[in-house]
Amino acid sequence: MRVTTQMLCLAAALTLAADRAPAEGPPTGATSPYIHAARVDGRWWLIDPSGRRFISKGVTTVSYAQDTIYGTSVSPSLEANRAKYGGPVAWRKAVAQRLIGWGFNTLGAWSDNGVAEFALGKRHLAYAPIVDIGERFVGQKTNGQAWLHGIFPDVFDPDFEASARRRAREVCAPLAGDAWVLGWFTDNELRWGPDWRGPDELLTMFLDLPANVPGKEAAVGLLRERYRDVAGFNAVWNTRFATWDAVMGASSITPPVVRPAVYAQNEETERLADESDPKRAAFVADCDAFLAEVADRYFRVTGEAVRAADPNHMNLGCRFAYFPPQAVVAAAAKYVDLISFNCYQTDPGGTAARYAALGKPLIIGEFSFRSEDSGLPNSRGAGPKVKTQADRAAAFRNYVTAALRNPNVVGYHWFEHCDEPKEGRDDGENSNYGVVNIHDEVYAELTRAMTEVNAQAEVLHAARR
Repeated sequence: MRVTTQMLCLAAALTLAADRAPAEGPPTGATSPYIHAARVDGRWWLIDPSGRRFISKGVTTVSYAQDTIYGTSVSPSLEANRAKYGGPVAWRKAVAQRLIGWGFNTLGAWSDNGVAEFALGKRHLAYAPIVDIGERFVGQKTNGQAWLHGIFPDVFDPDFEASARRRAREVCAPLAGDAWVLGWFTDNELRWGPDWRGPDELLTMFLDLPANVPGKEAAVGLLRERYRDVAGFNAVWNTRFATWDAVMGASSITPPVVRPAVYAQNEETERLADESDPKRAAFVADCDAFLAEVADRYFRVTGEAVRAADPNHMNLGCRFAYFPPQAVVAAAAKYVDLISFNCYQTDPGGTAARYAALGKPLIIGEFSFRSEDSGLPNSRGAGPKVKTQADRAAAFRNYVTAALRNPNVVGYHWFEHCDEPKEGRDDGENSNYGVVNIHDEVYAELTRAMTEVNAQAEVLHAARR
């Protein structure tokens, strides 16, 4: 641990935002040894231990060996960085000073915490690690991955709570006294219903679990509460089960309705469909009721685990990939300190406004733009494509300016530090996301725009419109 006493934590953190504090923004007067969020004059801010307001400006995946080529153990970024810097220590120092020079003050998710060891003058980088509580649990219980395969952790399994606490102790507890920790992302882009990973609702996914698995017991238990008998369930779900035990023993239940992906659903279309078909409405209500139980348990258990391991730093949530059903965001708002969401759009204003309605501060955990002149395929991966690097720089400027207009947005983290391999990384993505290319060469137009916008971020956020 780099900081061993509260006094050293405070002394170090005093400079976190000093060079980037809003021009009209004096200290709030309230100090804490750790970074926290507060509402000042109707706008949310991050507050450093000196009481100064700041915006978290970050880059994700700052790693010496960022990606391996799909199907191999070859990491082009590792090879380039080793040839250029000789080893990870020199690379960390150079990258830290470069990022700080561009006005960034935070290492986003999946970054090498050691980069935060190095400063530029008196300026350091805070960092926001990802704990991967649900991801790790899915890996322990199945052969799949929560993010890649859309497997939701069985939050009703008693092992989930034990695993969450164990994972938080491993990741969070050793850094509980470090002033440079911004907070903890509990997971990334969990599946909250039909999405790009499959058409199933969480309820139908849990009903398809093996008999007597805790999650399946919870799903069948909810249905037994909602229907007087199995005949009522059969009538809505178009099934022919003789008993509830038969439902428990079923290996697969075909849903009576397949809805569009959560982010493709139209509220008015859904309402009219439910009004015209009471059975559809009952099925949707079943799914929503179960989703509320799942979300409440996920956010409660992960929140308690992080808080027990580290009572000093913020719970930054699970980085929503899309605006989830209302029951999910309502549960998140009960337990997290900030709501984090990834937003691969040209303008995040509408999405930020939806999250802001919950009254919590917001961090954009990922956003990016890919250029067609980069020489990369850009055939796999999220986010808009633009023609040139100049267009990419302009897109960054427009995006961040729009985001900071929202009084609840306190941070934005660019995805990601280095381009992906042209052959594709381990999941096939092959896009121009980097602030540097695969040879550690800087994208000058993009980073120039980043430097200018980052320098104005607090002023933009403080402006009255």
